[in-house]
Amino acid sequence: MGDQRTIALVEDHALISVGFRDLIATTPDLRLAGTVGTVRELSEIEEPLDLVVLDLRLNDGSSPEDNVATITEMGAYVLIYTGAEDRRLIQQAARSGALGLIRKSADPAVLVDAIRTAAEGREVFGADWAAAIDSDVNLADARLSPREQEILGLYASGETAVSVAQRTGLSRETISDYITRIRKKYAAAGRPAQSRVDLYRRAMEDGLVEGPE
Repeated sequence: MGDQRTIALVEDHALISVGFRDLIATTPDLRLAGTVGTVRELSEIEEPLDLVVLDLRLNDGSSPEDNVATITEMGAYVLIYTGAEDRRLIQQAARSGALGLIRKSADPAVLVDAIRTAAEGREVFGADWAAAIDSDVNLADARLSPREQEILGLYASGETAVSVAQRTGLSRETISDYITRIRKKYAAAGRPAQSRVDLYRRAMEDGLVEGPE
């Protein structure tokens, strides 16, 4: 199946792993390549992964920040899967590049939809994720000017450079220059924004756009 996504689960509770495996087995467009108890064990899966569904708190003492970074370096997206309420750990995962969070108590259909979304490299929004990002005082200030904030808010909301130019009365070339400067400012703040998805994430983190309900 050309559109089938390959995923893995990092979860150290056997019963949860079994339930997850059984759910994915009923979903033709998703294939579970393996379930492991630690991120280190992902190296035992000898095929490329589109997505790793990652338990927020593992018994090996590893941090979400390190785990997300390791998985991202492997070339896979990350979706946090948790029953915990620890906002600090959620913030770690968000800063490291996870695409969102889904509760272990979520309806199976909601879980599958979140997995599909994240496996395509798209953000998975929810109240827990948005609240953690909004309250993260550790996010460095990129020091955007009011005009840069305006342009980023429009561009990150889905406007094209041309439409942003029309709405602001600037030229398309000027808008492109603004976007370049915005990227440089975020990079200097330690919050890279190389892609449009990254820009959307930064804009949401800084309250310039709102995530979907």
